[in-house]
Amino acid sequence: MIAIGGAIGVGLFLGSSLTIELAGPGVILSYVLGALIAIVMAYALAEMAVVHPVAGSFGIYAEKYLSAWAGFTVRATYGVVQIIAIGAEVTAAAIYFGFWFPHVAGWMWVLLVSAGLIALNALQVSNFGELEYWFAFIKVLAIVIFIGVGVLLITGLGPWRAVGLANLTQHGGFLPHGWHGVWMALTLAITSYMGVEVIAVTAGEAQNPSASIPRAMRTIVYRLIIFYVLAMTVMLAMTPWNQTGSSTINGSPFVRAFQAVGIPFAAGIMNLVVITAALSSANTNLYTSTRMLFSLSRGNYAPVWLGYLSRNGVPHRALAVSSGGMIAAILMAIFSPNNAFLFLYGTAVAGMFYVWIVILVTHLRFRRAIAPDIVAGLPLKLPAHPWPTLLALAALIAIALSTFWVKGLEYTIPTFAPLLLVMLVVYAFYRSR
Repeated sequence: MIAIGGAIGVGLFLGSSLTIELAGPGVILSYVLGALIAIVMAYALAEMAVVHPVAGSFGIYAEKYLSAWAGFTVRATYGVVQIIAIGAEVTAAAIYFGFWFPHVAGWMWVLLVSAGLIALNALQVSNFGELEYWFAFIKVLAIVIFIGVGVLLITGLGPWRAVGLANLTQHGGFLPHGWHGVWMALTLAITSYMGVEVIAVTAGEAQNPSASIPRAMRTIVYRLIIFYVLAMTVMLAMTPWNQTGSSTINGSPFVRAFQAVGIPFAAGIMNLVVITAALSSANTNLYTSTRMLFSLSRGNYAPVWLGYLSRNGVPHRALAVSSGGMIAAILMAIFSPNNAFLFLYGTAVAGMFYVWIVILVTHLRFRRAIAPDIVAGLPLKLPAHPWPTLLALAALIAIALSTFWVKGLEYTIPTFAPLLLVMLVVYAFYRSR
């Protein structure tokens, strides 16, 4: 449920307005292609997490099977990316609140939401897990209800006139921008699955990781495929894609879909759900970034004080540093409210491409290094090794390079590159000591 909570967030509920604009109804295929890559990622991580159930997760794997530098950069990148993503998600929450309170400054919502999330993460980790479970449950329930209501609208089984599937082929056809649009939309659609790796991060605090991690990984991606593909199909069938999609981030297309069909109170209820989704994702990212900073400290690649624990077992100093993304979001909301979300989210996207690429390279070395009897005993194995890993790796590199041609994401890799350079300098400093 924590992985579902991390994955079902602003990528689907807010970012999908851009993917629909890029591909039209063909965006459904973008989410299917993204799911295939996510399946490979989930299985590769499950294999490594069962053998090494540690708090540093894929950062420790990269250090063990690639190099100390790779282990440091992937942990540092993931920590920084999650911090930036937190800023994007609380910014998204402020955009959603604007649906009800258009005259209230966005930075005020960012400030209030940030304070609540920090307080929540300062509690014991058992409380975090319980609350995040219910956050995720609300999202899952909302998507199921959305799909159910959408099916009633499409088929006419409810009190409304049947909408049918004409919206999927009208207004330029199913592929109004061709396969080029499907591929460009994939640059953002793949990010909707970025969150499945959270399961591996929680392995160090799971009660029975050898059983719970493979079970979670096996089911999470398939559930996400059902949620994403069905939800997008239903939404695009309910309303014309050229009314739902938007080249600017000014609200959730799911809320706009309910506004268009005119069901009383449905748009307001859906807006409440997408706010919950943003809070849930931000909550999960605050958890993971805190653990990554803690892992770097314990690995002697960050200041020692980041590894201190509070009385209830929370790395509270790492939590304070992880809150930096929220401060950046507040400043962006004050000085550049129109560009805040895409700038923060886009930078996080580039970092996550790097993290996933390193994870897949690590998996190739992991399989080469471990004994055949260990491979045979794995409760979850990626079949036809190494071809799925190699194909997913090539696809990720191609998708990352494609961001240069997507409006709003052109500067994601150039923005991330200096961060990687800074990490190299920090690594050299701590390595020399």
